Amino acid sequence: MQALITGISGEVGHGLIKKLHSQGYKVVAADIKEPEGEISEYIDQFYSCDISDKEGVDKIFEEKHFDIIFHLASILSTGGEKNPELAAKVNIEGTLNLLEAATNQSLADKKAIKFIFPSSIAAYGIPNLKVKGERKKVKEDEYLNPITIYGISKLACENLGNYFSKNYKLLGEINRDNLIDFRCVRFPGLLSPDTVPSGGTSDYGPEMIHAAAQGKNYECFVREDSRIPFMAMADAADVLTSLAEAPKENLKSFVYNVQGFSVSALQIYDMTKKFFPNFEITYKINEERQAIVDSWPEDVDDTNAQKDWGWKPKYNYKKTFSEYLIPKIKQRYLTPDK
Repeated sequence: MQALITGISGEVGHGLIKKLHSQGYKVVAADIKEPEGEISEYIDQFYSCDISDKEGVDKIFEEKHFDIIFHLASILSTGGEKNPELAAKVNIEGTLNLLEAATNQSLADKKAIKFIFPSSIAAYGIPNLKVKGERKKVKEDEYLNPITIYGISKLACENLGNYFSKNYKLLGEINRDNLIDFRCVRFPGLLSPDTVPSGGTSDYGPEMIHAAAQGKNYECFVREDSRIPFMAMADAADVLTSLAEAPKENLKSFVYNVQGFSVSALQIYDMTKKFFPNFEITYKINEERQAIVDSWPEDVDDTNAQKDWGWKPKYNYKKTFSEYLIPKIKQRYLTPDK
């Protein structure tokens, strides 16, 4: 079994590569950055490739035939707002290049390739804080009016994937059983002890914890009452592989919400301080990033994922800190004599 992973330098990529390697996959990786550290040991072949380069993407598919694709590469929300044109090019054109190449390979090989796509709660656009407070758990088909190019591109790619999976060349005479098998999840904010966050608007959560572990204080860029769903990074790789392993006949949708727990910035601080008593934060609100967080749901309804493919997080709020984040993050930053 051969798997392609794009965007391996991102937060989800490291855990996913290790998991697929342990399951016996030959892992082919594509990214603009060379793999660093131990992660390179789990990669069978690496391609230096910008996914917005169609020729580069096509070259990979000329040389390799895949059973499954995990398309993680994207420019995140905060980074995307700094250069929306580039974000659209990478996030939308890049995804389109992969969808086209995978579809052509599926049709040629007469075998569907699974195409797993991580979307985001950025695909939502809650109109105001009053609605956000009243509508606690948002379903997959509600409030799809994103205000960032990241969210817009994720929502566009969800629909592109569904098109290539079901309605590609609708007027063409092709065997639709041989189209790609597109499956998508909308991730919440992710909390990781292993990778330093960069470019995400939910980064105030992991940034807070990483700062505390280094003995630093933290200047938070959102209000203390800002609340969105989060998930332990350890659960994120399991989400993708569990969805990939689900029988196709059980899946009633092409896109699913998933989440671990819903917490405010103040709650993250309070929990972090239990483990690092000297840790302190101040607030310097970035109005643009605050507006983005305010447009995301307070919580999401992941009933469909639970029902259709048995999704259930291993880590709740307390367990995420006590058994996952804190032990690993202390090992990363603290010297033995501390």
